[in-house]
Amino acid sequence: MTELTSGRPEPHPQIEVSLNGPYRVSNLTDFRNWLGEELPLTPQMALCRCGQSSNKPYCDGTHARTNFSDAKDAKRVPDKRDTYEGQQIEILDNRGTCAHSGFCTDRLASVFHIGQEPFITPSGGRLDEIIHAVRACPSGALSYAIDGIEARNQVDQPRPASIEVSKDGPYRITGGVLLVDEQGNDVPRAEGCSREHFSLCRCGHSQNKPFCSGMHWYMKFADPVPSPEKEPTLFEWAGGFPALLRMTRIFYSKYVPEDSLVGPLFAKMSPDHPERVAAWLSEVFGGPKFYSERYGGYSRMISQHVGKCITEEQRAQWVRMLCQSADDAKLPSDPEFRAAFVAYLEWGSRIGKENSQQNAMPPPNMPVPRWWWACNATPGSRISALAPPEDAQQALTIPGPDEPVTFTQHIKPLFRRMDRESMSFVFDLWSLNDVRKHAPEILRCVDDGSMPCDGAWPKNKVDLFRRWIDSGMADR
Repeated sequence: MTELTSGRPEPHPQIEVSLNGPYRVSNLTDFRNWLGEELPLTPQMALCRCGQSSNKPYCDGTHARTNFSDAKDAKRVPDKRDTYEGQQIEILDNRGTCAHSGFCTDRLASVFHIGQEPFITPSGGRLDEIIHAVRACPSGALSYAIDGIEARNQVDQPRPASIEVSKDGPYRITGGVLLVDEQGNDVPRAEGCSREHFSLCRCGHSQNKPFCSGMHWYMKFADPVPSPEKEPTLFEWAGGFPALLRMTRIFYSKYVPEDSLVGPLFAKMSPDHPERVAAWLSEVFGGPKFYSERYGGYSRMISQHVGKCITEEQRAQWVRMLCQSADDAKLPSDPEFRAAFVAYLEWGSRIGKENSQQNAMPPPNMPVPRWWWACNATPGSRISALAPPEDAQQALTIPGPDEPVTFTQHIKPLFRRMDRESMSFVFDLWSLNDVRKHAPEILRCVDDGSMPCDGAWPKNKVDLFRRWIDSGMADR
């Protein structure tokens, strides 16, 4: 590729929409998943759009076997651009190309209203928050105007050409990637929609192919689920780099400028400072080495604190405002994540304060810390009081008086996945050897209700477990 492109203009990234087939992507240099992690990329590749490939997001030819059709649905939402006028701004919206990602309604519900009319009330929010919401729209359906003049050149951002494979949803395209048909003609767009950013269907059921119409929600389209044996990192649980970047941008644009205590510390920060902090948190929370590879690692981070003489009041306020920004950015609010999240903010900010003092001598060449879940507060370690009831368990099978009680058939089904996860720090409730080894103690716990995630077992279950022990703890 180096030889082919030597001395020639850099080829423009392009997506070709093949007839009843995949998206043929060429010349792309940035291909990522919903966490911001890089995906395998070649100069030319075919991406699935029928939704049935066994090698998602790449095409494996399934569309040919299932007679996939890329025809638009006559019942799709009409191509119609609406204007909503407010005191300071007019919001322009075309529901005909909306991908229903929920970025606007979830993050600025005072302006964008689900299932209500009018859908948009521009006077319901701050100008800067409305502009941020419009720019964040991944489908390109939203724009805005001030004094009747559309600011599409402000909504469309100068970004590198990129494709993001969203979680259980569409391909999100940014950076002005060309979109053409098999003859090289420009694919028609809905009125007023962006050419810099748009969303392409990945589930195969959009009513507005090739653009996403939100049908993946109704079809329950889902990517392969990671193995339940693998505990997610804090980075994955938070939503990856995009979620952390959303939080840091809120923090530095909304809270820092208006705070007299913390604001002066960041008055001279670089324009990409939110990206730097998000990259640091991504790496600390178990994600890719974004900060080390892009900015220089721990020593670089320490250099940003030296000599600033951060006070305890400033440090504590920084933590409070970042926690509020996490709420605004809709980061997970479960106790397990927030315990680990706040623990790092407290730990890291106190080290930052220490290193910022005049007499500080930070140790050189320290590694970037890697943060994990706090103690045993991990996903699945408890039942939430607000969680819906679990699906009914498999009916309890009680063997007859002359039938043997076995681990595989009778005992293992007694333990739910959450029971297993809650006790994983001691033993594995789905392991015959572990349960045999700890059987007397397990029996006592299930009988008196002292095992996590449960009260005392019903008498018939306790009797069955005791009978298994007394009969010699058979496997099959």
